Amino acid sequence: MFLWRIEVEERVYNRDPVTIHPEGAVPLQSGVVTSPADEMLSRAIGETLEAPPAERADLFERLVRDIADFMARHPEERPWTCTLYTGSDGSSIFRGGVGHSLVIDPAGRLWRARSYEDFDTTYKFTETSCEIDTLTPLYAQMFEYRPR
Repeated sequence: MFLWRIEVEERVYNRDPVTIHPEGAVPLQSGVVTSPADEMLSRAIGETLEAPPAERADLFERLVRDIADFMARHPEERPWTCTLYTGSDGSSIFRGGVGHSLVIDPAGRLWRARSYEDFDTTYKFTETSCEIDTLTPLYAQMFEYRPR
């Protein structure tokens, strides 16, 4: 068992289990910011999984657009974005702004993916831009969401 100690102004403050802050010290706070979009996305995934597989891509697209619209009306919140692509296999790919993607394959299964590692990606280059040309999902590397 480790016992962490902090020396402040010649006094020792034991951080286990209670943190004592000297006068004027500001307690540490997490840099993690939550967003209403987090809960909305969780509900959208659950609702999508309850739908028949053939309807999932269209339903999820509508729900994601609803989240984006809600977040656009609340600029005080953490920004939230999602871009829709069609995979080379006909899948619907929803790429978020923080390196995560959700994929609905042609059979209607829902997958969680990393936006870069879990796709074979080709790009289009112009003099002023570099854009995604094709995305081929690598399902063996992804996590499949299943109804509870």
